[in-house]
Amino acid sequence: MDFITYQQLFEGILTNPNPPAPYDNPAYVHYTELNWSRQQRWFKTGILNTELMDFVENIRKEQTWTIITEPWCGDAAHTLPFVQRIAELNPLIKVDYQLRDSPPFLIEQYLTNGTKSIPKLIITDVESNHQAVWGSRPAECQLLYYQMLKDNVEMDQRKIALQQWYNNDKGKSFQLELLTLLTNL
Repeated sequence: MDFITYQQLFEGILTNPNPPAPYDNPAYVHYTELNWSRQQRWFKTGILNTELMDFVENIRKEQTWTIITEPWCGDAAHTLPFVQRIAELNPLIKVDYQLRDSPPFLIEQYLTNGTKSIPKLIITDVESNHQAVWGSRPAECQLLYYQMLKDNVEMDQRKIALQQWYNNDKGKSFQLELLTLLTNL
């Protein structure tokens, strides 16, 4: 699906009085509401890396950027606005949103240490050859997450720590990682 369709799906979950599973669970609706707000904030206030912008504007071959995500995913809310805004800089980049928990279950091909961690960004060329895969978090954020798991930090505290990390980072780490990924294609 394209970005507009994904956003309509996202909003539809929030406005549906009887949303489908897993959004029939109040906790998922709460996460989705938070993620909608976070995503909108990054669209308004996120600053794009100028070196990355220049690089993307100069891509001369068609690419597809497939994003595997779900509206309930907090990490996605902090990353997808940057992916979308960057991709929009070049008409040769087509962005395709795929839901993790719906057919064709593309995530099964892109597990992270055996888990269905999202978001995932898969870059392919015009012949659908894989060029690169990124996800599910910037490396520094992932290290923080693994350390919290090792230290048995409770889930609520992990969520707070990750939220603080994303707020402090402001999308800079992801953009630098994307720039490195793209320059190595």
